[in-house]
Formats: sequence, structure tokens, C-alpha cells
Amino acid sequence: MKTKLRDHFPPGPPRRFALAVFGSVVALVVLGMWAVVSLLHPLPPRTLVMTTGAEGSAYHEFGKRYQALLAREGVELRLLSSAGDLDNLARLRDPTSGVSVGFLQGGITRKRDAPGLASLGSISYEPLWLFYRGAAPGPRLAGLHGRRLSIGPLGSGTRVLALELFARSGIDRRFAAILPLAPEQAAEKLLHGDIDAALISTAWESPVVQGLLAAPGIGLASFPHTDAYVALYPYLTKLLVPAGVGNLAQNRPPANVELLATQASLVVQKDLHPAIQYLLLDAAEQIHAGPGIFQRAGRFPAAETFDLPLSGEARHFYKSGRPFLQRYLPFWLAVLMDQLLILLIPVAGVLYPLLRIMPAVYNWGMQQRIFRLYRELRALEREVDGPAPGPPGAADLVARLERLEQRASHLQVPVTYANMLYTLRNHIAFVRARLSRV
Repeated sequence: MKTKLRDHFPPGPPRRFALAVFGSVVALVVLGMWAVVSLLHPLPPRTLVMTTGAEGSAYHEFGKRYQALLAREGVELRLLSSAGDLDNLARLRDPTSGVSVGFLQGGITRKRDAPGLASLGSISYEPLWLFYRGAAPGPRLAGLHGRRLSIGPLGSGTRVLALELFARSGIDRRFAAILPLAPEQAAEKLLHGDIDAALISTAWESPVVQGLLAAPGIGLASFPHTDAYVALYPYLTKLLVPAGVGNLAQNRPPANVELLATQASLVVQKDLHPAIQYLLLDAAEQIHAGPGIFQRAGRFPAAETFDLPLSGEARHFYKSGRPFLQRYLPFWLAVLMDQLLILLIPVAGVLYPLLRIMPAVYNWGMQQRIFRLYRELRALEREVDGPAPGPPGAADLVARLERLEQRASHLQVPVTYANMLYTLRNHIAFVRARLSRV
């Protein structure tokens, strides 16, 4: 028959003492686990700051969708608009900015320049659109010579990329009147004829792109030497805009257009709590996994990184998905259980032998109590075997023997040691009988 832990202990003070000791040990183990979890594996933050982009940009719209998904898990995501990718990078690299996550365009930084950052993977294409009015730019963009051209505001990734591509083609700042306009501002001025062309890096779904594709008098040009640029810059991708995809009835654009595109990445500080990283990755899958004009369903998010290494959590996510507990439990409960499980094996390694040893230690203590009485009885027996005591000495021996027998009668021990106690009492009676003959 299976016995319980309490069956090892007799009733009364010894059992209460043993169970109190056991309860204290368990309480100390639980407190130790909580301290380790709190100090070495703190709970994830409930508030997070994300740097996005200008109001109305694709980055900012993405940020709103992340914000809604994280709010369902009890995490507040605060959005911080920015001037562009360089502004995002500066905030992410600054440990005092409070920013933990943001979007970066490919080609903006490198691992050695941002050792404290890690990527959660690429999330979307960012095509570089070249809209113009009037004469077409031509195969080497010669048609833009001396004209008014917007290449994005200061601090934007679009401006950095455009200047890099122009420099590779031998085009300097004197080639055209280069203006630092935001996408919405550039589109408005292009429609009103205040500028002649605009390089805009944004998603296909952007209202700016859709509006310019449909606008009469505005054309979309292919970027020259796309294959060469892709070969020279691994973070670039060539995309094809099919003829008529903007408006089939009006056949806009009238011919296939080749674009260059970077890939936007979701970037975090390396010390961001792992559970929050998994939460962001799960949100990215929900937001970016759908099909689009340039990608099939499931193309994004992807374990691709050109500038920054993938975080360990991102590598695990793309290989095995979300952690097991986060698939089936509410986020905060899953986080707590996951952290406690980290300590389960070492704690079990401590508790199991403790549970096995405690009854043995208690029984050893009971044996020692019996043996201690035996030692006293042995000392009395030696006195009985010694020189015959006088009447006062004999009376003292009898009194001591009675006290010993009384202690033995009230001694509580486990049932398995009751025979030792009975034997002890028989030996006491034997010594009393010898003493009576003295």
C-alpha cells in the first residue's frame, strides 16, 4: 500500500516539528526560485517604444498594426514618428532614447557600426519609384539633367540610397536641382508642376504611389541598369511592375517597369526581453505574411538579413515557430511558466533527494533518542555491577532508573522502531531486578 509522507512520522510534537521543517524548506525553495526569476530573468516590460517613420508613411501604418496586436497581449506599444531611417537608426543606437524596436531600410548600417542591435528579419519590399512629368528620364536618366528632382528628406533612407546610386552612375549633386521633400509633399508638388521628378521609396499600397499612378501627365520610369545594381549591392532586389497593373482600362503604366527595391527589417536592441521579441515576431507574421503585387503569401517575414545579424529568438522562431507555452497559454502566464520551467530541473534535483532523505534522517533521530536512553541505562548497569552501594546510593539508583523508565514510556517513535522501545523497557526491568538483589 502506498504511504504518504506524514505516515513516516508519529503523531504529536515530532511530526509537527518534521512537517514544519519540511514546509520551511519548500517555502525557501519557492522564494529562491522567485528571486532567481526576478533577478536573472525579469518579467518582460509592459510598455515598449517603437520608432516608425513620418505620419502617413508605410512604417507608421505598420506601427499602428503592431500596436493593436500587442495591445491584445497586454503590452502597450508607443509609436514615435521620425524623419526616416537614419533617425530610426540613431534612436535605436542611443541607449538613452527609450526606443527598443523600429524599422530600418536595408543598406543603412552594418554590424560593426551597430553592435547593440539585432534583426528580427525582413518584413517587406521597399520599391524605389521614379515618377516624372514631361519628357522621360531616358536609359541613363539624362532627361533629368538640370531639372527639379526630389530624393527624400534629410535623414531618410531614400535620400541615402538615391545619392549612393547616383554616385555609382557618375551623377553628382550638380546634375539636377535636388530637393529634400517628404513623399506626400513631393507628390503634391509633382502633380502641380512645381518639380519635375520624384524618387519615392514606399510600399505599393501607399496612397502616394496609387495617386501618382492614376494621375494624368505623370509617368513611372524604369531605373537604369537594375541588374548591375543588384549585383553590386546585395541588399537590393529587382522588381517588375507589369503594364496596366495600375489601371487596366487606361493601361497605366503603358509598359513593364523595372524597379530597384530594398527590404525593410524589424530591428530591436539585443537586450530586449526574449518574450517581447517572440511577440513582435508573431505580430510580424500576422501583418506581413499576406500576398502582394511583388510577393507570394508567406514570403515575409523572412530570416534574411543584410546589415545586422538575426537575434537568437528570431532564428528559433523561423526554425520552430513560437515557444510551446506561448502557443497555448495567455502571453503573461506563458512567460511566467517558461521562466519557472528553467529552474524546474535543478529544483527537482534538490527536492527529490530531500524528500527521500528526510524520513531517513527523522528515523535516525528517533534511533538516537533510543540509543541515548540505552547509554544512560548502560551507565546505571555499570554502577550496579560496581561496589555495593549503601542504602542512600541504592535509593538514588532506583530513582534514576524510574525516571529513565518514565522517559522511555513517553518516548514517541515510528512504529517500525517500537520493538526497540519495548526491548529497552525490558532491559530496564532486567536492571531493576538486578538492583533489587543488591
